[in-house]
Amino acid sequence: MALPLDVRDLVKSGSRYQKDREQTVRLAVIVEVDAPDELVDGVKERLRPLTSGASLQVEVASPGSTPVVGPRLDAVVAVAGSGRSGLREALVAPRQERVPVVVLARAPGHEASRYADDLVQPLSDVLVDDDLSRLLDVRLPRWLADEAPSKRLALAHNFPFMRRAVAEEAVTRTAWQNALVGSLAVIPGADMPIMTANQAKMLLEIAAAYGEHLGTERIKELAAVVGGGFVFRTAARQALGLVPVLGWAVKGGIGYGGTIAMGKAAIAYFEQGADLTSVARKLKESAIEVSSKIPRRKQKAVLAEEQLMLPGVSGDAAGE
Repeated sequence: MALPLDVRDLVKSGSRYQKDREQTVRLAVIVEVDAPDELVDGVKERLRPLTSGASLQVEVASPGSTPVVGPRLDAVVAVAGSGRSGLREALVAPRQERVPVVVLARAPGHEASRYADDLVQPLSDVLVDDDLSRLLDVRLPRWLADEAPSKRLALAHNFPFMRRAVAEEAVTRTAWQNALVGSLAVIPGADMPIMTANQAKMLLEIAAAYGEHLGTERIKELAAVVGGGFVFRTAARQALGLVPVLGWAVKGGIGYGGTIAMGKAAIAYFEQGADLTSVARKLKESAIEVSSKIPRRKQKAVLAEEQLMLPGVSGDAAGE
């Protein structure tokens, strides 16, 4: 059976992700003089670069002094104490340079508006939480991933606490793409090659976020998960038969839900220390298990229908 994968396209995607994570990242941390020690220590622990591709400038803000931050920064992380001990003045310069600035404070959530007012900072860029882990391991990485989209993989490559947020963003983005593809497809099976290719690229991007080596040899390993695409499409065909009037919505939902499930499983496996080869194998096993629960006669009919739509993989491409 031909695989719905353009090998050359996947190789190009892998090369692009490799380049993206090797970009230079420049961050500055401004610590207010009365910031709590546990918050300062938490930021210090997480923003410790793993490679020379990241530079980190640390300055202290105090009344009467204005720290000077370097040029071409990707983001500024301000560690607040009271918010009234020189931090407001320290944030003026990076804002004028249009550098994304986030303020972190360990305090009850309702204090966020007070910090925003005192520091003249947009409320969306003020992260206030009395749960230190939630503040630094969930909210901060999501903010950085949103505010520095071109540096997501580079941030994940240098700072492990960023990996889950970057991977989850890739999963959500791909899931919405597949939802759109599934809902708009008119010819039976025409959406499957696109959806499967999107899922394969998503897995490569997640692997890049978790520091996996990316190369041509990984394409053969990714072929092991193509079966999951057949499972999702078979389920969509069955659901479509049950509710034909809302078929477009059902197909879109299957494209979204199936991609989310695959992405979450992959993230869990990578966080357990698995490499891309074992992740692909485990995902294939899950796909087989799901497939076994679909009535065999229906499954054969759907796969035969979809096989007519699959482009072949040329010999020279497969041999790369």
